[in-house]
Amino acid sequence: MYKYNDFDEAFVRERVAQFSAQVARRIDGSLTEEEFRPLRLMNGLYLQLHAYMLRVAIPYGTLNSGQMDQLAHIAETYDRGYGHFTTRQNIQYNWPKLPDVPAILTDLADVEMHAIQTSGNTIRNVTADHFAGAAADEVADPRPVAELVRQWSTDHPEFQFLPRKFKIAVSGAKADRAVIKAHDIGLYLREQDGEIGAQIIVGGGLGRTPMVGKVLKDFVSLADLLPYLEATVSVWNLLGRRDNKYKARIKITVHEHGIEDIRARVEARFAQVKPLFGGIDMAMLEEIKAAFAPPAFVEAATEAYDRAYATDAVFRAWADTNLSAHRAPGYAIATVSIKTPGQTPGDASADQMRVLAQLARDYGHDELRISHEQNVILPHVHKSDLPAIHAALKEAGLAAANIGLVSDIIACPGMDYCALATARSIPVAQGIATRFDELKLEHEIGPLKIKISGCINACGHHHVGHIGILGLDRAGVENYQITLGGDGTEDMVIGERTGPGFAYDEIIPAIERILATYLELREAPEETFLEAYRRLGMAPFKDALYPPKEEKANAA
Repeated sequence: MYKYNDFDEAFVRERVAQFSAQVARRIDGSLTEEEFRPLRLMNGLYLQLHAYMLRVAIPYGTLNSGQMDQLAHIAETYDRGYGHFTTRQNIQYNWPKLPDVPAILTDLADVEMHAIQTSGNTIRNVTADHFAGAAADEVADPRPVAELVRQWSTDHPEFQFLPRKFKIAVSGAKADRAVIKAHDIGLYLREQDGEIGAQIIVGGGLGRTPMVGKVLKDFVSLADLLPYLEATVSVWNLLGRRDNKYKARIKITVHEHGIEDIRARVEARFAQVKPLFGGIDMAMLEEIKAAFAPPAFVEAATEAYDRAYATDAVFRAWADTNLSAHRAPGYAIATVSIKTPGQTPGDASADQMRVLAQLARDYGHDELRISHEQNVILPHVHKSDLPAIHAALKEAGLAAANIGLVSDIIACPGMDYCALATARSIPVAQGIATRFDELKLEHEIGPLKIKISGCINACGHHHVGHIGILGLDRAGVENYQITLGGDGTEDMVIGERTGPGFAYDEIIPAIERILATYLELREAPEETFLEAYRRLGMAPFKDALYPPKEEKANAA
């Protein structure tokens, strides 16, 4: 993992001191809320529906055990005993008191963490594939590049007041596990003629105008990467709409000007800024790479795993769903579900965080990852340790065998917390997960991604869910629209809306009808929901959702 140097330490401490003084001025009335707002947003502090919310950055989703322990301490000391892991690889605290925020930021600085640029019209937390450095299909570890981009973008003088927020994601694997094409800039690390570089995707995004990112440059060498990013963001900073925040994102700029025009402008700007870097970025990258050397993997027998897999059906179910292939022999990547049916997706208690920290210390080379799907990953675990890990997870209520299944639902906080939300998300996610747990159909249905957003801003990524649910307000009543066929992988597709929305008490039965139709019409158990939808199209699912009036009357 990357360790702070003296500059990093001094920079974060200075920001804590600066914001602590601003908080004191807000409390004593020297600053109005209007004056305080831009200052708090620069430091990740929101004013939500019921209280302040602090969003803490987890750069490219990577944590060590000490950091996870500190997050648990903050949850227990300053909040209500839990934290919420988000789709941007952050953690949010929903109930901090304003006078306590300086102490929280100090506690974060003690473990090399912060909340800088987790809000505002800046370059936000840089995200990455949560299997980085471990995945069997990886071409290059994206974390050194993500760290370089983080350092470049933090407090960048030209990019602190952009037209809108700006999000960058990095992937170095064949499979896209970072939703690259839904970001303002997505970086695919690739090898070309023996050299590692990046394909640059630009103009992706969800929200009220979902768009799939376009290829800006097919291959940029690492030596040119930061200048090329600087050129791209600079071009958008000049062109981006500041008259209308709904049209300010780079996806709209690319749409209005066309990718060819944007590419020409970026190339021209790149020629200007490239000489200004002088190679310092590559010297930084080499230093950063050294911090991400792989751990010392051990060679050991796997009999304990093999025996547990053969004799323990509960362990076998968990292994089949929650383990992924690792690049090192005898190792696996273990995804810990923070989606036990009935629980709030992404919420982990302080006690659970401490269990995860201890498992990382004892079995996981002291590494943890947060996924954009709101789960926690132990990226490097030897198979011989998996039975002990599973036993500890069961005791902590974290052993749900549901990764990639119906109850592994992405959900934003919705109207339970968010001031922007127009409908509840959490109870819908809980209801769906509980219902299919009762029906015992989850494993029969197989791989399925359900994503729920409580407003059109799409923080729950509903546009790229195999089944997407969008909660809206219709004349003061919650109404839930359904989309089908979305895909957030390297083959990204925006889901298609089925038709009129459903009331709060109708949405779970509607999902049941969709999945009953899939089970009836699939060609074989191996055909996934997404594959069946692509083969069948919308028609049979629409028929199931909106039966003719006569059929409704007969059913009544």
